[in-house]
Amino acid sequence: MSGHSKWHNIQKTKGAADAKRSQIFTKIAREMIVAVKTGGSGDPANNSRLATVIAKAKAANMPNDNIKRTIDKALGSGNTDSFENVVYEGYGPNGVAVIVEALTDNRQRTAPEVRHLLDKYGKGLGATGCVSWSFDKKGVIVIESEDLDEDTVMMDALEAGADDMQADDEVFEVYTDPDAFAAVTEALEAKGYTFLEAGVQMVPQNYVKLTDEDDIKNMEKLIDFLEENDDVQNVYHNWDQD
Repeated sequence: MSGHSKWHNIQKTKGAADAKRSQIFTKIAREMIVAVKTGGSGDPANNSRLATVIAKAKAANMPNDNIKRTIDKALGSGNTDSFENVVYEGYGPNGVAVIVEALTDNRQRTAPEVRHLLDKYGKGLGATGCVSWSFDKKGVIVIESEDLDEDTVMMDALEAGADDMQADDEVFEVYTDPDAFAAVTEALEAKGYTFLEAGVQMVPQNYVKLTDEDDIKNMEKLIDFLEENDDVQNVYHNWDQD
């Protein structure tokens, strides 16, 4: 796959993500509840969206008990949680493209908060579609490459239904069609692979390098504050952090 590897961006923030594991689990649980409600089933075999979220949860080391408890909660008649998917697009410093995916029960709360952060640390909120055209939606599976043979992993990934694989420093990045993501992760798990990261993501077609120190600091703050927002599920950008 051409273009700069996303793992460079992942590994720069992985330590911070590990420190926020509880918040990560809470966000995945919210996504799981929405998947059960919209898909009408708590069985991942009959609910592709739920299967995708479960694969993401497992890659984040979310305990199976937590997964089961969340699904049971979503199926319960007493569950009144009501969230909607909202996507915001805008610009960080120096024109860095930013996509913010949120699950919210109150747009009037979420939108001003996202707008404020993009205005303060970037170039502001844009119209729908202003940057998403420069991203591709893909399933992304990151596997630690230590002690693994690249050709073997490539063969296993392609046999599992993946579209492509890229070797990058200490990891292999496997790319899939979004609809095939859950099946590919399941097939690779059956072969004994474990994942550092897995999910359906917006992958940039190209990247922007920041050289100004103030721009770099503002971009870091923008990402951090967006990810700390309880309503924000995912933050994607095309900043090259090398």
